[in-house]
Amino acid sequence: MPEHPAVPLDEVDRRIIAELVGDGRLSVTTVAERVHISRAHAYSRISRLTSTGVLTRFTALVDPVKAGLKSSAYVTLKVSQHAWRELKEALRAIPEVEHIALVGGDFDVILLVRAEDNAGLRRVIFDQLQSMPGVQDTQTFLIFEDLDNR
Repeated sequence: MPEHPAVPLDEVDRRIIAELVGDGRLSVTTVAERVHISRAHAYSRISRLTSTGVLTRFTALVDPVKAGLKSSAYVTLKVSQHAWRELKEALRAIPEVEHIALVGGDFDVILLVRAEDNAGLRRVIFDQLQSMPGVQDTQTFLIFEDLDNR
C-alpha cells in the first residue's frame, strides 16, 4: 500500500476543517468569518487542503431510515490471503455497501451495509458477500440505532 505522507496542518487549517466537517455547504466567506481570516486567505487554505488530499470531497449526510434504508449491519469478512485487490473492487460495486475498511484482528474486512429491509440485507450477505471468491467467513452485527457523532 503506498505511503501517504501527512500534510502539516496548523491551527487555522484545523479550524477550517472543523467548520467544513460541521457543514460542508458553508461558503468560503462564512468559513473566513468563523475562523477570523480574510476570504482570500480562507480560499487559498481550502484550495491547499483540497489539492493535498486533506479534504477529499464535500458531501451530504443522509438519514438512512428516512431515505428508506431501514435495515443496517456491520458485516465482517475473513478473506483469503491474496484476495483483497480483486475483492475490494467487487465490494465497491455493491450499492448497499456504504463503507469498506481493511482491518487487523480477528477478521480482515468490515463493511457497513444498508438495505431497504431485512430481506435486502439478507440478499446482500447470503447471495452476494458469501458467494464472492476469496470470502471465507462472514459475521453480521445488526444495527438497532445509529447515532451521529457530530
